[in-house]
Amino acid sequence: MLRLIGLSKTYKTGDTALSDVSIDVARGQLVGLIGPSGAGESTLIRCINRLVEPSAGQVMLGDTDLAQLGTADLRRQRRRIGMIFQEYALVERLTVMENVLSGRLGYVPFWRSWLRRYPPADIRRAYELLDRVGLMQHADKRADALSGGQRQRVGIARALAQEPELLLVDEPTASLDPKTSRQIMRLLTEICEERNLPAIVNIHDVPLAQQFMQRIIGLRAGRVVFDGPPAELTETALTTIYGAEDWNAMRQGDEEQAEAQADAKRRLEQVPA
Repeated sequence: MLRLIGLSKTYKTGDTALSDVSIDVARGQLVGLIGPSGAGESTLIRCINRLVEPSAGQVMLGDTDLAQLGTADLRRQRRRIGMIFQEYALVERLTVMENVLSGRLGYVPFWRSWLRRYPPADIRRAYELLDRVGLMQHADKRADALSGGQRQRVGIARALAQEPELLLVDEPTASLDPKTSRQIMRLLTEICEERNLPAIVNIHDVPLAQQFMQRIIGLRAGRVVFDGPPAELTETALTTIYGAEDWNAMRQGDEEQAEAQADAKRRLEQVPA
């Protein structure tokens, strides 16, 4: 389904973000990308849909090499790739429904999107997707009136509105509390299973990746240093990816820190405006 062959990215400064990355992702497979900050996870995702231009290598989506396409062809091929962002990337002043319908921009004439006159079939599909992600009752709310978890659900529905063949997900839980993070990851895994949809998820929460991903790829300094099922992500493998650390103590500390952040967030939300 997706094949990366010798994918590399070197910036004009001489810094190498990716070096000779070659991986295959099968239909329906959920792949978690992990690694220390600056290891190249976000760059890898962005090279696939060419938000970042690769320096070398191939990005094969089916029989099409995305790395070789011109602007017009790339625009058409991007419809096949749904992108879900860490910071949601919603238009805050628009309604939830309008944000979901923006996933159809690659399929409708400009005048329809400008006038917000989408085909009835697209509107019906958007309602179905909002129902699937649990936001039907919020369809007419402005995006800036939603919680972080609700905004991420809108982002998922918008990506699905493209009817993609591949999902790219960049740190979907970074701004969420532990409970909401698990809800979002569970929703993503269920949706991918229902649609036999492959997904590559850049995620820094290793326990969460182990819980929900079918396969984990570890990057270090732009190179793949681990590729296997979550059960094989041992302390030795984690040390190869991140360097030496007391991983049991670190996991406990991460859980305590996440709970403290969630408590602080709840207290803040209770303070009168």
